[in-house]
Amino acid sequence: MLGIELKFPPATNPQILCLGAHSDDIEIGCGGTILRLVAQYPNLSLTWIVFSATPTRAAEAAGSAEAFLAPAAAKKIIIKEFPDGFFPYSAAEIKRYFETLKRRLNPDLIFTHCRNDRHQDHRLLHELTWNTFRQHLILEYEIPKYDGDLGQPNLFVELSQAVCDKKIEILLTHFQSQTNKYWFNRQTFLSLLQIRGLEARAASGYAEGFYGRKMILS
Repeated sequence: MLGIELKFPPATNPQILCLGAHSDDIEIGCGGTILRLVAQYPNLSLTWIVFSATPTRAAEAAGSAEAFLAPAAAKKIIIKEFPDGFFPYSAAEIKRYFETLKRRLNPDLIFTHCRNDRHQDHRLLHELTWNTFRQHLILEYEIPKYDGDLGQPNLFVELSQAVCDKKIEILLTHFQSQTNKYWFNRQTFLSLLQIRGLEARAASGYAEGFYGRKMILS
């Protein structure tokens, strides 16, 4: 299968915007891809925004983001305090925050939640991402959960075994408050990476899957 290569504007510091409703969403959904990108493009500038976190989870999120973004040329980690599970009822306030982002940022690539994600907080962030950044490259990531809402991604990023191991290690190390959940374990994270690797026929056997709903071949 013919691959598509990212071509960031020459002689620039490419900007990536990562959006997650909760403190481990970005890591689960696209953590491996972020690790690959910061290694591949040393001049990246990343903005990492978590929209909901208790004090305990905010500390976990900050430590995890620092670990994922350590090699990046520039990074900004923002952790908000919108109420978990109530994003649709705080939509006006969250929308106003997105408007401030639009005035401050012009990212070359955005990672956000998938359109068909059944979690109400995830869906609202997805809608506001597309509503706000209408002329940007947006890749939607997936998160395994009890709802069983995984779909069929149309874009895959191959990951090495080492990157997969690092992604999972950071998740399990930094999110101690989540390790009592029956699904928050190495087997869950590695299994999805293997399934997407199979679908992508990745030489390494591992990949993360995304939904690229609007892209231009040039």
